[in-house]
Order: sequence, then structure tokens, then C-alpha cells
Amino acid sequence: MSDSSESAAPPPRANPNFIGHPAAEQTLLRAWQSNRLHHAWLISGPRGVGKATLAFRFARHALAGEERGLFAEPASTLAMAAESPVFRHVAAGSHPDLLTIERAYDEKRDRFRTEIVVDDVRELGAFLHLKAAAGGWRVVVVDCADDLNPSAANALLKLLEEPPAKALLLLVSHAPGRLLPTIRSRCRRLTLAPLDTQAMDEFLQTSCPQLADADRRLLIQLADGSIGRALEIAGTGGLDLYRDIAGQLRQLPKFDAVALHALGDRLGHRDAGDLFRLATEILLGWLGRAVRLAATGQGSPGSIGGEGAPALSLGRHSLEQWLELWEKITRLFARVESANLDRKQVWVGAMLDIAGLASR
Repeated sequence: MSDSSESAAPPPRANPNFIGHPAAEQTLLRAWQSNRLHHAWLISGPRGVGKATLAFRFARHALAGEERGLFAEPASTLAMAAESPVFRHVAAGSHPDLLTIERAYDEKRDRFRTEIVVDDVRELGAFLHLKAAAGGWRVVVVDCADDLNPSAANALLKLLEEPPAKALLLLVSHAPGRLLPTIRSRCRRLTLAPLDTQAMDEFLQTSCPQLADADRRLLIQLADGSIGRALEIAGTGGLDLYRDIAGQLRQLPKFDAVALHALGDRLGHRDAGDLFRLATEILLGWLGRAVRLAATGQGSPGSIGGEGAPALSLGRHSLEQWLELWEKITRLFARVESANLDRKQVWVGAMLDIAGLASR
């Protein structure tokens, strides 16, 4: 069964569900209930595992503190009914005590900026020093902190160094190592791991019931523990794309020229930017498994969907050859958007380079 474009999930600020990370949720809940809540948290982990969803979930909990009342029973989770006023205001981006910092939309270029600039952070100081409209906390969610450019990062750092009372900053990060060490040192770290197979399977059975069992199993393997990635793959025709690429790789060291150029035409279409990025991830993942096999000389290449046989035969080539090819193709794919390269020509060239090495 083909994947469906109907697979979707609400954005993190409007998502009432959170799965697979009970320990992380309890860490935040215990910190809140201890009355010694750290003012800044760095929530890190791979893309699509629920970091931003958890940040907004905790933000809602903090913003609803006054609503719950002094003598309310302690909560056992951070869950909140989607019908509650706080949930609805946060989902709509209209809660007066919540500020979200993210990449802004560039009206001139008709697209989102590639980074968070200092102007996006400047309002943060005034926001945090105002009295909360509900008399409680003021909360900031930075999604994601990796997008801060140097000026924006330094502006945020000043506020992390001298936070006002009842201010809570939640920083989402896919790659915390890229952040300023001084930012990391002023935050309490909370790391989310990739979701396990059972959690992914339960989520997909609920969210994508139209998927056949074989498609769901393949999607779980491709998504590598990331709900966001699973939904992206399912929603952009990624399963069919993977099978197309894997089918061509199984023919190595030869290629069906007609099929190769047909796929290149699909990826080179003006509106196929997301599909091309997914194709590059699939191919680089396959190449990475080939490199690991060349490095170890034994074991499985981590095959998915029957790709293992060609990868095993490619293991005869040296590690240096595979690393050189992987680095070349990685650099080329990274330049496609910035240099406005022809996506079809880049894709076909990369596949032919792989075939060239495989035929030696």
C-alpha cells in the first residue's frame, strides 16, 4: 500500500499528546513541584522525537499554575485538556505570558529565514520584565536554539545570565554542541532519546491507520525513532521513493538509465524540494551504512527494505574510497539550494558516481 499524504500531526504548540518519554516528563514535573525550578532548560535530542511538544506541554503547565489554585492536588503528568483556556490560547499563539522565538518569515523572499536574527530576540528583555498578565509565570520557548545566529545567541545569553523572577526559558535543540558553551552552562539539560520500536508502532497505528503492516514496519526503520520524520516520510510519498531508490541500488554496479532519469525528473521538478531533500537523506544513509561495512569488514550494513545484498558486495572496496565518495556527495547535496544547482543533474551524477565505484 502506498503511503498517504493525509498523515499529519498538530504543531507542537497545539499537540495534546506526548508519547515515549515518561521519565523526561516526570523530571520537569518534579522540578516544578519542588518549588526550586531552574529558570532555563535545554531540551535536546534528535529531530522529531517530541522536544518542542514537551516544551509547549511544560509551558502550558507553568502558565496554568494560578488557575489550578493553591490547594489543588499535585498533578501526576503535564497533560492538559485541549478544551482548557490555557491550551487554546497557547495553541493559537495568543497567550499574553508566552513568547515563542523562532525563524521569522521573510516577506521579501517569500520564505522563512534560515536563522533567528537579533531582532527576533530583542523583544525578549521587555517581555520577561513585564508583570505576568495572569500574575504567575512568563514563559519563553526558543524553537529551535540551533537557529540563533551569533548576535541573537549573545542577546539571549545576557538574559540567561540575569533572569528576572518567575521567568522560564525553554530552549529546544537538535544539536546542543553547536550552541555557545556559556548558553549550555546556564541551562539544565534534558535529553530525549529516539523512540523505541513499540512506541513508534503504537503511534503509527493510531495516526496512520491506512498504512499496511509492511509499510508501517518499513516506516519505523526509516524514521529511526523520530515521529516527525515518520510523518514527513509518510506525507511526502517517502515509502514509494525509498523503494524506487533501493530498487535501483540493488542493480549495482549497473543502472536502468530510463528509471534513473525518470527519478531525476521527479526530484528536479520545481515543487519537489522536500522530496529531493528526503531522497538525499535516503541515499546518504545508504552510503553511510556502506562506509560502516567497509570500516568493519563484517556484519550487517544495517540494511532496510532488502538493500543489504548490494551493500555487502560494495564492502570489498576500501574505506578510504567510500569515505571520499560519501564526503563528495554530501558536499554536493549541501550546495544544491545555496548555489541553485540543477537537482536532477546533481542526483543523476551522484548515482553514476556510486555506480562508477561499484564497477571497479
